[in-house]
Amino acid sequence: MQRYLSLFIFLLVVLGGGLLIGYATLPGDWYASLNKPPFNPPNWVFGPVWSVLYICIAVAGWRTSRLRPGSGAMSAWVAQLALNFLWSPTFFGARMIGLALVVILLLFATIVLFIGRIWQSDRLSGWLFVPYAAWVAFATLLNASIFWLN
Repeated sequence: MQRYLSLFIFLLVVLGGGLLIGYATLPGDWYASLNKPPFNPPNWVFGPVWSVLYICIAVAGWRTSRLRPGSGAMSAWVAQLALNFLWSPTFFGARMIGLALVVILLLFATIVLFIGRIWQSDRLSGWLFVPYAAWVAFATLLNASIFWLN
């Protein structure tokens, strides 16, 4: 029972926190007015993608906290979540596209670091982060393109 409670807490913090930050920093008119590259997806894509990714992030964090608490992998997991939660307020809230680019580059690096640190001991957690790494790589390109175009 205790392990399912901890999984619920991870899901609540990650998915709930991500959704709350997303709703607090909706793109709005400012984002709509920006020049964007042709590969910019429609706004409705982001919510479902991030919801699935947040579930994967939470499960990987929960597994890591059980298998390798206090490890470098767990530290990387915490760092990536902090950077993840910082990006939207930086980009959409503060409208600091360049600083958001720095945040997302650091986020991508911590995702890769997490995968590297967890891979030998828990491949499932590593694999749960692979789609996340791919999406953040794409989001980094998108952030960089918007910075360049504006």
